[in-house]
Amino acid sequence: MSQALLWTSTPLTPQATSVLEGQVTVFVSQGGERDAWFTESEASTADAIMVRGSTLVDGPVMDQLGSRLRVIARSGIGVDRIDLDAATERGILVVNTPDGPTESTAEHAIALLLDLCKQVAIGDRMLRSGREFPALSEITPGLETSGAVLGLIGLGRIGARVTTIAQALGMHVLAYDPFISAERAAMLGVELLPTLEELLPRAQVVSIHCPSMPQTYHIINAETLNLMPRGSYLINVARGALVDHDALYTALQSGHLAGAGLDVYDPEPPQAGHPLFSLPNTICTPHIGSYTAAGLQRMQVMACEQIVSALHGDRPTNLVNAAVWGHQRSW
Repeated sequence: MSQALLWTSTPLTPQATSVLEGQVTVFVSQGGERDAWFTESEASTADAIMVRGSTLVDGPVMDQLGSRLRVIARSGIGVDRIDLDAATERGILVVNTPDGPTESTAEHAIALLLDLCKQVAIGDRMLRSGREFPALSEITPGLETSGAVLGLIGLGRIGARVTTIAQALGMHVLAYDPFISAERAAMLGVELLPTLEELLPRAQVVSIHCPSMPQTYHIINAETLNLMPRGSYLINVARGALVDHDALYTALQSGHLAGAGLDVYDPEPPQAGHPLFSLPNTICTPHIGSYTAAGLQRMQVMACEQIVSALHGDRPTNLVNAAVWGHQRSW
């Protein structure tokens, strides 16, 4: 294989660079992945690109990038912003790193859970505002995790890791996931429920860990929020489109929900002054759930391994659009 070109907007760690050494030249864009990033001369001559989860790569963008493009690598899990059908039609392989962000994202979900239940951010804001200690009657009592019920929407890699940590905190874990077997749930010590309608009324905390696709769009909406117990909490570190933010705002403002922890939004980035940011019972982070030093390195190394495998003509382990295999663009 002659030297190939990888375009990315994120500087690679030394460990990731070592995977490519002698095989792939890396071009790191200074302009990021906004506006017309795909018109950069280096991008339009790249054999592979590595993009973030928020970056749209549809058919017209693929055509703009040119006929040399063979691999679109996502250093993470979600590929909902990549048009898989368009990539398959053009013979472009799409790969991701589903194991890369598991630990960091699961820990972020638990961090939001504990912050909400123990009123950490609410108390911090009160003191930073310059006021004295509030009367206890002004604060909603927190929730002890020991003995509390956690409901998971999705029991894949991240959901399974959240389960392990939550159980160590003494939580009883329920899950709704039509793609998980009863045997797998039992192995994890999770009570698997057949419908979302059966899970939501029983959970004091609900955490979302399912993919974003047409079937899961606004899976949390006014109707499903009303099924959650009054005073319960919602956490979303998966994808913003899974939650109807207008309905969530209403549920939080009315006091039906005690709080929400969000790391993802729809669209991203969210508008300045988003209504959810104004509420005292929300914790909002800028899609940084998987962004730890260890997580970043793991995802980049895995993505680079997939790229090298693909450019060598081998079938990548994490080929997302499997139908492309056999008629991919030749090297």
